[in-house]
Amino acid sequence: MFLSRLILVVLLVTPGLAQAQKKQIQELQRDMALLQDQLRATNEKLASLTSLVEQVLDRVNNTNTAMAVLEKSVKDSLREQEKHMAAPVAALGTRVESMAGEFRSVRESVADLNLRISRMQAQLEDLKTSVQVLAAPPPPPSPTAAAPAAPGVSAEALFNNARRDQSGGQLDLALAQYEDFLKAFPNNDLAPVAQYNIGEIYYNKRDYEQARKAFDLVLEKYPENPKTADAMYMKALSLARAGNRAGAIEELRALLKKYPNGEIAEKAQSQLKQLTSARK
Repeated sequence: MFLSRLILVVLLVTPGLAQAQKKQIQELQRDMALLQDQLRATNEKLASLTSLVEQVLDRVNNTNTAMAVLEKSVKDSLREQEKHMAAPVAALGTRVESMAGEFRSVRESVADLNLRISRMQAQLEDLKTSVQVLAAPPPPPSPTAAAPAAPGVSAEALFNNARRDQSGGQLDLALAQYEDFLKAFPNNDLAPVAQYNIGEIYYNKRDYEQARKAFDLVLEKYPENPKTADAMYMKALSLARAGNRAGAIEELRALLKKYPNGEIAEKAQSQLKQLTSARK
């Protein structure tokens, strides 16, 4: 009796369970279909993303290649420019050095020319002084005057002989004759000129210390004479050539203070400008 009832209950419940299971299976199938659709969509997006990444990588590689080519091209261009510019720059440097040397040569030539002009002017002044002395009446003999260098030799003759030898390049002979002249005629009107010419001879022999001393004697023994300004100028040049630039500048400034005008002042200004600019 109990078994019969149990069988009856099972028969009654079984159709409901089958219906429920069928419904669950349908829902699972639907969920699986949705998952498959989502998986396909995800795969498609992943494939699209992969393709996009590959495209980006290709562009990056192409860009790197282009950059490498550009860098190589720039380096090659710079090397070529350096090769082409090296020779002109070197040539320009050589030209600048050559021009600097030429400028120094020109400046030295101008200085030598000024010196020659100064010597010619000094010789002209000597000639004028000699003419004036010869034209003037002879002074009365002084009881304290020194005896002539040799019997029958006048002051003018001795001076003119010395000047002739100086102009002819016989500097040592002219120097000895000027010294004899000063010993024999220390108070003669040509004595300042003779002492000045002694300084010029030493200067031309490049004995600048002896030249400076000789010009100093002109200023000490004959402070006011036609050769005073020239002696101050030549003393400054002697100091400069001997390496005493400060002393030369000081002497030139003293010259300009005492003789602010005239040709000698212009030459002193020019020399002073060269010395002060070189000192800077």
